[in-house]
Amino acid sequence: MKFKNIIRNSKRWYYGTPERALDEAYRAALKIEAVENDHFQGQKVCAETCDRSDRVLALFETEVKKYLKKAKIRLAEFNATRDWLNDPDESSLSYTDLTSVERSSIILEKLDFIDKVISKYEATQRLSPEKLSVSLVAAKEMKQLSPQKSDSRSLTKKKFASQNLIESIDIDNNKTNLESAVNKRGVVPRSILNTLNRIKREIGPNAEESEEEVVDKFRQDRNRTSLAIKFLLLLVIIPLLTHQLTKTFIFKPAIAHNFFNQQNEVIFLNKDLQDEAFEELEDYERTLKFSRFLKLSTELNQEEIEEELNLKVEELADKYRDRGADAVANIFADLASVIAFGWVIFISQEEVKILKGFIDELVYGLSDSAKAFLIILFTDMFVGFHSPHGWEVILSGITRHFGLPESHDFDFLFIATFPVILDTVLKYWIFRYLNRISPSAVATYKTMNE
Repeated sequence: MKFKNIIRNSKRWYYGTPERALDEAYRAALKIEAVENDHFQGQKVCAETCDRSDRVLALFETEVKKYLKKAKIRLAEFNATRDWLNDPDESSLSYTDLTSVERSSIILEKLDFIDKVISKYEATQRLSPEKLSVSLVAAKEMKQLSPQKSDSRSLTKKKFASQNLIESIDIDNNKTNLESAVNKRGVVPRSILNTLNRIKREIGPNAEESEEEVVDKFRQDRNRTSLAIKFLLLLVIIPLLTHQLTKTFIFKPAIAHNFFNQQNEVIFLNKDLQDEAFEELEDYERTLKFSRFLKLSTELNQEEIEEELNLKVEELADKYRDRGADAVANIFADLASVIAFGWVIFISQEEVKILKGFIDELVYGLSDSAKAFLIILFTDMFVGFHSPHGWEVILSGITRHFGLPESHDFDFLFIATFPVILDTVLKYWIFRYLNRISPSAVATYKTMNE
């Protein structure tokens, strides 16, 4: 009975994906509307509809972009799953207490609301004069259509198309006017005007509101920092836990039971492990003979020495079987860790954006000397004079982790090419991006490097 309930609930959840995606997109659109009504008098979130500071405006724009992305993703999920998720049993869908007509009406209302909110912020392409005139004519013809000439569904679609077309033309005109206004140059530099506006806000009658905005900004920054650190820890902990659990309880027992058991002749995974085991056995035999000659242990005859060597051989066989199973299990466990890492990234798009912003703020917020110090430390460690020894240790650890035989030719070729490519990429990044973002940091780097 419980199994049937689980199947029924899973079926209801599976076929309710379109409605669930639409509800999430609708909630994201409601949050955008709440920001507009609370802080921008119901208008679009932009610099033209408010007189707040640049930091506060950037904060609201970031929030709106986050909700817009979520709404578009969920709306795309709704459109993708609506066609092929068609349950013959409608009782498994959402809105079970409504008829199909009422359900369709609710879905259309939500889609209409989501389209109205998203259309304010969609970047429109510039229309040529020919396309613009044709579009305006088409919009006028759509407005002149009467309900008697078409059904309600086609009329609704045409009205929505004409409304979105007119809004896109208005947005394009506003964008053109804004760009022309920005490109104009006044007598007084804009930096001085921005400074005067900031002083006016700080000593004006609305200074208390500015203080509240600063406190709210601090709280939001604190929450973002906490969320970014927690998500960074998840990105580290979840793959490590996945690796250890899958390796210990799934892959290694299965591999050891099927391929590296005592009935199987496979003991060594490669010739390097075999040579290592032979050297260890020879060292043990020499140790026994050395102790016998110095009389540091009880007298051992040749038969007893052979028995000790047999026990050592069995011990080494078990040891290197375990190492071989461990190396093969590492391959599958690493694949499981990569899948877990990709799954966390896929389901946490917003957290990834927050983490990226946190890292950018942390890195670009450093002083010029700190940036130069980190660049020099990184370059000397990975592409400097002593870096080949470090790369040899890294390559040796990788081959030991996966049970691969060491190849000195491959090691030398890798060390001769990869650090050079890495150094070239780093210099290109400094020249192309860092020189534009922080020229003083580049100058400090060149001075310290000389």
